[in-house]
Amino acid sequence: MKKDDEDDAGASFPIDVKSSGINFLQKVILVGIKILALLMTLAIIRSILNVGYLFYLEVIETPTFSLNIDQLLGLFGAFLLVLIAIEIFLNIILYLRKDMSHLKLVLATALMAIARKIIILDYASAEAWVVFSMAAVIASLGLTYWLVVNSHTKMPKE
Repeated sequence: MKKDDEDDAGASFPIDVKSSGINFLQKVILVGIKILALLMTLAIIRSILNVGYLFYLEVIETPTFSLNIDQLLGLFGAFLLVLIAIEIFLNIILYLRKDMSHLKLVLATALMAIARKIIILDYASAEAWVVFSMAAVIASLGLTYWLVVNSHTKMPKE
């Protein structure tokens, strides 16, 4: 049984090839990944500051410390957006590792993003097909995530 962080070496990036041109292009892409990681870090810091400011405005500045549902959902949405940004950052930096499967992290990020959408969805104005579509996406992503996580484990013998 393999560890969660291990996967088939053939699915990693950069791919070992004998072409110097392709190897150069992969190095360029790796530099781009590092730049994206830096930019994502700046975006996360900015988002955290924004959440702090929203928290201050909504909670501290409210004289009675009572939030209505729209204010609370906006605050939760901002928190979840930061968490999604952190997951995207993890996706970016994990591309720099050769021994890591990106699929689990991408699926987890997608699940978090759709969960955020469901949390902040205005059910009063949402059409039924939108809600059912989101449910189908969550079920599909959840099943896929479960299959990926459990694909490396052996079934016990009876």
